[in-house]
Amino acid sequence: MSSSSSLKFNNINSFVDTSFFATLADLKLNKLKLDSSRIRIKGFSSHPSVLTKFNDAPIINFDYSSFDSAEHSDHGSNIEWYGYIYNTNTIEEFKNIDKQKMLKKWGEEILENIKRLDSTEDYASFNQVFALTFSDLKKFKFYYWFAFPSIHSPWVHVGEVKHVSPEVQSMIQHEVSNTPFKQFFQLTNDFQLVSGKLNPDFNTFAFVDICNNQTLTTSLQLKNYLYFLALKGFKSINIISYKADGPSAQFQLRLADSFDKNESPKIQGWERSAQGKLGPKLADVGALSDPKRLAEQAVDLNLRLMKWRIAPELNLDDIKKKKVLLLGAGTLGSYVSRTLLGWGVRNFTFVDSGRVSYSNPVRQPLYFFKDCYAENGKGEWKALQAAKALKEIFPDVQAKGEIMEIPMIGHPVDNSDGNAKESFDRLCNLFEAHDVVFLLTDSRESRWLPTVLGQYYNKIVINAALGFDSYLVMRHGNMQKEDFDAQRLGCYYCSDVVAPEDSLSDRTLDQMCTVTRPGVASIASSLAVELYISLIQRSSLEKLKGQSSSLFDEVPHQIRGFLHNFSSMKLHNLNYKHCSACSDAVISNFRETGWDFVKNCMNDTKYLEDICGLSQVQKEAEMASQSALNDLSLDELGLDDNEDFSEWIS
Repeated sequence: MSSSSSLKFNNINSFVDTSFFATLADLKLNKLKLDSSRIRIKGFSSHPSVLTKFNDAPIINFDYSSFDSAEHSDHGSNIEWYGYIYNTNTIEEFKNIDKQKMLKKWGEEILENIKRLDSTEDYASFNQVFALTFSDLKKFKFYYWFAFPSIHSPWVHVGEVKHVSPEVQSMIQHEVSNTPFKQFFQLTNDFQLVSGKLNPDFNTFAFVDICNNQTLTTSLQLKNYLYFLALKGFKSINIISYKADGPSAQFQLRLADSFDKNESPKIQGWERSAQGKLGPKLADVGALSDPKRLAEQAVDLNLRLMKWRIAPELNLDDIKKKKVLLLGAGTLGSYVSRTLLGWGVRNFTFVDSGRVSYSNPVRQPLYFFKDCYAENGKGEWKALQAAKALKEIFPDVQAKGEIMEIPMIGHPVDNSDGNAKESFDRLCNLFEAHDVVFLLTDSRESRWLPTVLGQYYNKIVINAALGFDSYLVMRHGNMQKEDFDAQRLGCYYCSDVVAPEDSLSDRTLDQMCTVTRPGVASIASSLAVELYISLIQRSSLEKLKGQSSSLFDEVPHQIRGFLHNFSSMKLHNLNYKHCSACSDAVISNFRETGWDFVKNCMNDTKYLEDICGLSQVQKEAEMASQSALNDLSLDELGLDDNEDFSEWIS
């Protein structure tokens, strides 16, 4: 250096681990939301005692622990540096902020802090870190710019730079290695430590660098200490720039006469790039992360935004942990599973006995043309392929398929038919293992046994059924009464006065397929899922009242829709005491004899009607009808007294 020149400093750099951005994203969603006020952060650097010659630049590191609010914990091999982060809500806000004005404000905060000090022992007051960020959570991109504000004072270098003697190097090394970290401290004329307040009689100071740059330079952090000495009236000082594994240097500085402590100082400190240019950085975390992990975060994003902006009481964990059993993997099963997936459900089991046919893919979104002929010219099993398709859509999902025919009332079995009993046992096990059951099969009788099991195992049962241009979506009542004043809601069969029977045999072509307007299934499926979500988001899961309320307001019992006039209506009906599926008599008999009861019902629907009391209801209805007919006069019947009507009375 010349005999009188300005000091040269090494700029401070940041190193940001990807865990820093993951934590920032979580903080943005769950705490900050639209709040762009500053929050506390901290970084860390390696302790000077463990630096090597390869640590040739002053670096402050940031990771997931940077948001930990714990106070000083300097020990071991790390030193913590404290400050604040400002996370903007839009990229426009990030770009348009007056960066110089913001840096000046940060520097003035440091200035106000050090004006109140009488020593340099509290390094955190002299060195603060700040960050301006924008988090693009949809693309997993993070824009950020760190600042390490430094306050300028007009010190000039006088004379030559000298190497520090081994004795002084050893003394400072002992102080750094064996005492709590101090970055800047005063020394006597014989290089002994001065503790406590600054002593105006001594003008030698040691600065502990946090890098081992092999040149006779020093880190930018020295600037704030120099400004502090200028404020305290020092005019000429000796600085020892200590480096643990580098050339420690000693040089003399003189304060220029132009210094005026009443004037606002110049403040610098925005981090520069490796090329020495000013500008923010971009972390594209998406390009560095596991795609499966990114998918999981992205799927959760919309739900968490919903919780953040609209429904803060939404229990996403409760939705996510529920195990869903889908009886039917056709059109309804496909749409219901996709909608549940959008709500964050992760655990699915499909039950179906059919294969993918050529007519399926256009209406059933879990299947493709190749699935129609994949297995020796046959279609894939629907249950297996549906589970596979969900995993392809979202790898984190837990989905499996069960190839199984549901035992159906009206479809007789004999004692030698072990398959039906096996299917019954498997279905019972599935009900026990799941939290909610969706009835999505394509026949009325296939829903009877699941309705009985739903009551017996006390499960949430959601039913969706289709007509040509109409649909029914409903939740079944439950025998576990949580409201002693309420009666149990009805099930799918509570409006019937006859037991379900075989509707599949001898069907015409148009009856062999589910002939509906294409939009009916997706509408009904969406409503079924939304009804279920609303049901489980109630503060108390009361399954009993027809028009109860939840986080999403109303939770109806039934929704019936009609596309011929694009209308829908909400209905509710209470449990029918003679219901063929959920009456007390049916459940009691099932509880007592299990499979034997089910087998008897399958073989003879009259048996079921006798058990639940429908036979008596039908008999009484016929008697009442006959009585009413007998009470009518000939005039009321429109008959002549002389007319011979023996032909139509038998």
